Amino acid sequence: MRKIERVGFVIKPHAPDVGKILDELIQYFEKKNMECLLEQEAARKLKKDKGVPREKLPAAVDLIVVLGGDGTLLSIAHLAAQKNVPVLGVNLGSLGFLTEVPLDEVYLTLDAFLGGDETVISSRRMLEARHKNKSYYCLNDVVINKGALARMIQCRIWIDDKGIATLRSDGLIISTPTGSTAYSLAAGGPIIQPYVPAVIISPICPHTLSFRPMVISSESCIKIELLTSGEEVYLTLDGQRGDLMVKNDVVEISCCAFELHLISSPKRNYFDLVQEKLGWGER
Repeated sequence: MRKIERVGFVIKPHAPDVGKILDELIQYFEKKNMECLLEQEAARKLKKDKGVPREKLPAAVDLIVVLGGDGTLLSIAHLAAQKNVPVLGVNLGSLGFLTEVPLDEVYLTLDAFLGGDETVISSRRMLEARHKNKSYYCLNDVVINKGALARMIQCRIWIDDKGIATLRSDGLIISTPTGSTAYSLAAGGPIIQPYVPAVIISPICPHTLSFRPMVISSESCIKIELLTSGEEVYLTLDGQRGDLMVKNDVVEISCCAFELHLISSPKRNYFDLVQEKLGWGER
């Protein structure tokens, strides 16, 4: 495990008590002689003059602490993974599958991680989506979906260069195991443990009931061609970034060579989290 000398902070600025929590965490790290760098929103929250742009923060630190919800973590995850910087997500929201560490377990978790306990590090596979000579990286999912007023769209799907289906639906979700509890789950996809080497293909409101969510190998390459014209269709990455698609556009999706190292609490495992967040198995 790399030596931690500089810690970066990313926050949801309107989260309850985030300024107080941020200040206390800075004091914790500074007592350990670690330098603290604030992303611009965090700097403004503490009324500091300067902050580091979010896209530049992972290159400047050895650890990133996220205070907020899953959306805040997703905004930095793809950048942190590319720089091999571990991320600790502190849940200041309600659900929080990624920002899974509650406030009362933050220091316990940090003590374990900084003490060299590698069992608190969960390696999460990422997806790479290639579209129009651009590459996008995401932790949860790649989504192709129609605009609010658009009609049903049609896509042709290949897996490892073998055509498998032509789909008519409101859209399509390509998800990692980490993203299996996000949009894919809402579309009827399965829950998959994060370390399972798999990718989920889930249709959004398919025209035919025979097209069901499918789990394939993480070593496979998925290719999707948009066949619909005259409609608003979007390629969306982790619900955060995206691009407009037009007829005959092709998206190629595969797993990345790098992973995100997500720090979790030593007091809970994945199934504890699923049961806590979803009430899984209670009825």
